[in-house]
Amino acid sequence: MEYYFSKTITDSFENAIQKVTEALKKEGFGILTEIDLKATLKKKLDVDFYNYTILGACNPLFAYKALLTEDKIGTMLPCNVIVQEKVAGQIEVSAVDPAASMLAVENKGLVEIATEIRDRLKKVLEQL
Repeated sequence: MEYYFSKTITDSFENAIQKVTEALKKEGFGILTEIDLKATLKKKLDVDFYNYTILGACNPLFAYKALLTEDKIGTMLPCNVIVQEKVAGQIEVSAVDPAASMLAVENKGLVEIATEIRDRLKKVLEQL
């Protein structure tokens, strides 16, 4: 089973991040964290890396439902969406498949929540 799904678009890296953020918002997600991996690796290891940003996306209602169902599920939150540019102008956007992640958690109550979040994340990629 794949643990993510992806889509490649042609755009600038900055525009792609903006488009992803807007599409996430339309599906009820906010961005809790934004990690610029390129800058972090340069600062911490003094290495050059391509444009790579991790967006920690969260849908508060579904996060709340998941926490009520399984109090340790916070270890798997938020849903990460990555935006990376290995080739100039070719932006790959990938999102975690929460249903795949939930296979490790033996709680049937999470299946419905994870499926809804997966469907919403897939809609985000379709909007790009």
